[in-house]
Amino acid sequence: MKSRIYAFAAVAACAVSASAFGNFAAEDPLATPAAPAQEEAADSVAKDTAFVFTEVVTIPTTSVKDQNKSGTCWCFSGTSMFEDEIVRQGGKPTDLSEMFTVRQCYLDKADRYVRMYGGTNFAAGGSIMDVPYVWSRYGAMPDSIYTGLHYGEEKHIHNELDGILKAYLDVVIKKPNKRLSTAWRKGYEAILDAFLGEVPETFTVDGKSYTPISYAKSLGLNADDYVPVTSFTHHPFYEPFVMEVADNWLWEAYENVPLDELQAIVDNALEKGYPVVWAADVSEDGFKWKEGFAVMPKVRTAADMEGTELSRWVHLSDKERKDKQYDIKGPVEEIEVTQQVRQDMFDRQETTDDHGMEIVGIAKDQKGNKFYKVKNSWDTNQVYDGFFYVSMPYFKAKTISILVHKDAVPEEISKKIW
Repeated sequence: MKSRIYAFAAVAACAVSASAFGNFAAEDPLATPAAPAQEEAADSVAKDTAFVFTEVVTIPTTSVKDQNKSGTCWCFSGTSMFEDEIVRQGGKPTDLSEMFTVRQCYLDKADRYVRMYGGTNFAAGGSIMDVPYVWSRYGAMPDSIYTGLHYGEEKHIHNELDGILKAYLDVVIKKPNKRLSTAWRKGYEAILDAFLGEVPETFTVDGKSYTPISYAKSLGLNADDYVPVTSFTHHPFYEPFVMEVADNWLWEAYENVPLDELQAIVDNALEKGYPVVWAADVSEDGFKWKEGFAVMPKVRTAADMEGTELSRWVHLSDKERKDKQYDIKGPVEEIEVTQQVRQDMFDRQETTDDHGMEIVGIAKDQKGNKFYKVKNSWDTNQVYDGFFYVSMPYFKAKTISILVHKDAVPEEISKKIW
């Protein structure tokens, strides 16, 4: 595919509107910025006030969605990957229902929460394995059939729903009648029906009748083909372990490989046309969503400065110094992330399981630094229309896990895992 150049200037940026499935246009799988934006970028690079990204690998992807005020990033990222996988395997672009999957997880989380006497996690969040889990057990349906918007809102807002579900279950597990009633599950389902809508037993797509299970089967994906992979040293490499994050409510086991092999899996997947689900920490100050990039800048101290710069620095407050450190206008020197650095961040809970996204490409900035192109689920009102670029140090430091098709794993690594 053609290389693409995207730029963000401090004073102006050119935004390209997204259409429902515009990225699958026959003539070009990706929207191209207008020429004036590139001219502005050239000026800004000379002043070192902008990132300029040249895309090296790009994967066709469906339109950017908006999870809005719901803790369902795990579902939007996993669903986006499955939509892209359908196309990669020769199917037509499809807009799948995230809220059908969310509903099924709410139900199974509730069953587990009650059976565990409240001793397990119950929250809106989920893991990268939840979409394959629902796909294989309950199926799927188009978003047009099940939008999950039955409570007077145009976008997903789950604060009230989440609060009601948790409060309801917390009463149930207290067993005020000394034992569980036979009605609690029906009452819980009624709440989901009221907010998200009842799930139809059958529905019609292109003149053909389906159940959720038969519809999922018609799309040609096998959920068992997708494997979760991570990289941590508190468990042996090449032996699966249950990932210790609260949203892994399914207690799924993840493959564990060294850090360089984790990156090699992502690189190989993208180069062969496979998308990758990415679970990561996005709480770092170097994560600049509005500006469209995420980096791990090397922290400068007074020892790195001299003259006027040093004299100004010593008079700054701690907050002013931090603000200056992360006032990033373009490529910066980043930290070196080793396996031990990554592990220390996780062990000290500086790296947490925050957000699920989809990696859909590889790019380079104007200084040749490698980045991954990432699709988010925070709408398109942002400099790159809902996409952003993640540096390799950020990826290495802040990745919790990835989900990828098993055929995308390099053979020399797969032999060690399976």
